[in-house]
Amino acid sequence: MNEMSLPEIHPSAVVDDRCEIGPGTRIWHFCHIMSGCRIGANCNIGQNVVVSPGAILGNNVKVQNNVSVYTGVVCEDDVFLGPSCVFTNVSNPRSAVPRREQYEETLVKRGATIGANATIVCGHTIGRYAFVGAGAVVTRDVPDYALVVGNPARHTGWMSEYGHPLEFGEDRRAVCPESGDEYVLEEGKVKKINSK
Repeated sequence: MNEMSLPEIHPSAVVDDRCEIGPGTRIWHFCHIMSGCRIGANCNIGQNVVVSPGAILGNNVKVQNNVSVYTGVVCEDDVFLGPSCVFTNVSNPRSAVPRREQYEETLVKRGATIGANATIVCGHTIGRYAFVGAGAVVTRDVPDYALVVGNPARHTGWMSEYGHPLEFGEDRRAVCPESGDEYVLEEGKVKKINSK
């Protein structure tokens, strides 16, 4: 697809006025793209997705079917949102108590993956290239490159930028089996130190 091509929007999708949609983005069946949201270039917005006012999706974001990206959610470039994953934006919702002025921000940093049916409780940050396993319930910040699973989500390992588990040796270094990129674990944090 030409990077500068116009967005492709399925006729069944509802796209409100005053929203931004970048070139090359595809919006599939039965979506609702609401006023005041921003969607970057070359995104793929799956079937039955809602993007609320003020929500921001960077470039090359993949949103699978049945995801609601609520006000307060910011996804940086190259984020993957798995099918039916869930965001919240109020910590203590009550139907009879308006809390629109109390929406909390959730930041999903570059390259992160959120698995199918995972729930991200608002007010937290998902780190760069982190991997939230299917069905996990995130109730705290997730470090860069961390793998978290379960309810509540627990940190169980580290993932490469290509989505492979990283096995750190005694020298605290690991190599991605697909890319050959090298990573180091220092003081509980992972960073990439060498790209092949």
